[in-house]
Amino acid sequence: MLYLIYQHLDPNQHYIPVVNLMRYLTFRTGMSLFTAQLVVVMMGSRFIRWIQAKQGRGQPIRSDGPETHLLAKRGTPTMGGFMILAGVTVGTLLWADLSNPYVWIVLLVTASYGILGFLDDYAKVTKQTTAGVSSQVKLLVQFLVAGLATYFMIRVAAASPNDMAATSVAFPVFKQLLLDLGWFYIVFGMVVIAGFSNAVNLTDGLDGLAIVPVMIAAAAFGFIAYLVGNVKFADYLQLHAVPGTGELAIICGTLIGAGLGFLWYNAPPAKIFMGDTGSLALGGTLGTMAVATKHEIVLGIIGGLFVAETLSVMIQVAYFKATKKRIFLMAPIHHHFEKLGWKESTVVIRFWIVAVMLALAGLATLKLR
Repeated sequence: MLYLIYQHLDPNQHYIPVVNLMRYLTFRTGMSLFTAQLVVVMMGSRFIRWIQAKQGRGQPIRSDGPETHLLAKRGTPTMGGFMILAGVTVGTLLWADLSNPYVWIVLLVTASYGILGFLDDYAKVTKQTTAGVSSQVKLLVQFLVAGLATYFMIRVAAASPNDMAATSVAFPVFKQLLLDLGWFYIVFGMVVIAGFSNAVNLTDGLDGLAIVPVMIAAAAFGFIAYLVGNVKFADYLQLHAVPGTGELAIICGTLIGAGLGFLWYNAPPAKIFMGDTGSLALGGTLGTMAVATKHEIVLGIIGGLFVAETLSVMIQVAYFKATKKRIFLMAPIHHHFEKLGWKESTVVIRFWIVAVMLALAGLATLKLR
């Protein structure tokens, strides 16, 4: 919004002092980070007291989980993701170029997944059960929203001056390799967006475990969006430019800022959980940005922690159905380490370290060939 006001005030780019800072994407990204963090911190205490009064006993905790969870986490309110989404929305609407279609596509996916997560959290709290909205309904909605988002991103990319096919998949390291999937790319986009949304959701099981890797991934993708959205930078690094996606760096900035604000209250011992309201929305946001910037495979590297959590569940379920035995003591894999005797804080911090290493590995592919 402020960017559009700047364009109205200075249509001929005479660069009005101070106001001309609005034309710098880096400045607006930094301000979006600060704004989102401020919104979450200001909401924090009041929102937690209000939601705690409304929810009473808080989010139900899995009875088959580590015993410490049943004692320490019982009664903790959920739906803290609403705070994060408020920060992301306010920061984006204030500082992004609202004439950019990619901004609206990502925001609509974030909002849609946030609403779906809210309905799931609401069902769990009101019924005091760990089963909320059925998995079939959640997947149907996730894939439908992701399919529509991918379709519109194809339309936007096809309309831009870009020699890269809008329906192509780019590969890290092998920078000249493009795989044009045609309209099957919509299915691919659906899997990336919905799959990563559920991956973040599965990771959200310990205090601070999911939010910091989300911020790390957001920082990495903010950098990627800035580079591929700039034709000169993309040409220098031999990346496939996607004009217009640079504005997504602002949304990445809001994810970092809102995440920092939320971590203030989610740090052990957590005063509030993000719930599906936050985890589904944040995963969907990152997945959509990966599709927009044509770095879907790199998302699997940068977000490798989330991928590993998801694979641990899939492997556990498949192996148990086949043999009636378990590979892990408990899935997702962060609970496996707890069962081995690791303290919760140890698991969380070591997983953060892994997330940083994977993000650096993902960013390294931008130069490797």
